[in-house]
Amino acid sequence: MRIWLALCLVLLSSVGAANPLGEHQVKRVASVPGVIWGLTFLDSNRAFITLRSGKAYIVHLASGKSTLIKGVPSVRASGQGGLLDVVLSPDKKWLYFTYSKPVKEGGATTLARAKLNQNQLIDWQDLLVTQSKNSSSRHYGSRITFDDKGHVYFGVGDRGDRDNGQNTLTHAATILRLNLDGSVPKSNPFVGDEKVLNEIYSYGHRNPQGLFYDHVTQQLWEIEHGPRGGDEINMIKAGANYGWPVTSHGKEYWGPIKVGKAEEMEGIESPVKVYVPSIAPGSLVVYRGSAFPELNGHLLAGALKLTHLNVIKVNEQLQAVEEHRLFEELKERIRDVDIDDNGWIYFSTDSGNIYQVSPK
Repeated sequence: MRIWLALCLVLLSSVGAANPLGEHQVKRVASVPGVIWGLTFLDSNRAFITLRSGKAYIVHLASGKSTLIKGVPSVRASGQGGLLDVVLSPDKKWLYFTYSKPVKEGGATTLARAKLNQNQLIDWQDLLVTQSKNSSSRHYGSRITFDDKGHVYFGVGDRGDRDNGQNTLTHAATILRLNLDGSVPKSNPFVGDEKVLNEIYSYGHRNPQGLFYDHVTQQLWEIEHGPRGGDEINMIKAGANYGWPVTSHGKEYWGPIKVGKAEEMEGIESPVKVYVPSIAPGSLVVYRGSAFPELNGHLLAGALKLTHLNVIKVNEQLQAVEEHRLFEELKERIRDVDIDDNGWIYFSTDSGNIYQVSPK
């Protein structure tokens, strides 16, 4: 399949000092039919992308061409489920995936990995079919990130069942940590606790949609959907409870009634930032690069409902002190955000577009 290169859309922006990007240009470099859920760079010119429908492509960023990838397993492409995130492993030997695996009870968020042999995935391995299966098509999560100690992290949503938020005998509503081969690290916070599954790193998460380990500060960041209002950015700590649904900054969908007993509570980690109204986040990264020096250390999140790139400045006390909303004029549901080796920003959208942001 050929992806057309839309050179016709180049938005040149000369922005004021308040905008942390400075002068920049935005270019749509590729387009495919479908929701591009995950994007990871194979090298300086090729990106591997996943579509929620269950397809995967290699995209040649310079030419706009794409190649369909064989060997993708069947996925439960229903509602918010399907083929989800993809990230190239630190040693560049494996592609790690999350997807909604079809099971007898419906679907289960699953972590898998495979090797890329030309245009085909080989040696596919399901590393963990999570104990989160149900018939709902909601709140699968899920993003993947790696630390510098040989661990892989990924998030699972509450699967539409609020009681899962505080139930530590399910993988739903959690951030999970595994070794790269799928085994459980002995240093996981709940290993040996019969009341908590060994894979759980943190819990009380409604629907994690962004997860990123910052290798500079060695901090794990997460962003998740709240109900009606109350999207959260959290700094993830081992063994911590993030409150859902006991604490929440959101309201019920059916009326102006708050969800939960309180917004904050002793023994529950409070968010670094809350969005009211919701922006509906799709991803999260920490910017590290030289192309946009004013962005260094800022959090970048794609916004679905409010169609923009959300930029958050965090101070040394891990407080969100400044926010910018960029590219609202595109009117695109921004799903995944990634940074290449040049420090250029790429983001995918639910309309099947890939955009590149570079210095002007």
